[in-house]
Amino acid sequence: PPAGVPGTIGWHELYAADGPSAFGFYEKLFGWKKKDAIDMGDMGLYQMFSTDGDAPVGGIMTRTPDIPVPYWNYYFNVDGIYAALQRVMDGGGQPIMGPHQVPTGQWILLALDPQGAPFALLSAVR
Repeated sequence: PPAGVPGTIGWHELYAADGPSAFGFYEKLFGWKKKDAIDMGDMGLYQMFSTDGDAPVGGIMTRTPDIPVPYWNYYFNVDGIYAALQRVMDGGGQPIMGPHQVPTGQWILLALDPQGAPFALLSAVR
């Protein structure tokens, strides 16, 4: 599907035990390419990557001490971040970060589903 279609994955994010070595693994395994990197201050370096050499499709960073284990997080496209926030809360979910705008101009929301499982949402519009 075209980029941004609601319900599809719009961003891939790895909170790794060691971000640089994790990127090296995926670079060697799949041929991923480094794109821009963002200095996140105390959170470390956020390395964006592409899978086809063009637009970035995700980022890798070393997990912070408050993240108990390394894991992949997937951002699902939605048609508006605040409307999606309302649907999350109406469905018994809980926002844990955001909504806020990221350097790409998109809007994100990190949340927990009613059973406590984390997930993330991404929208081009507020």
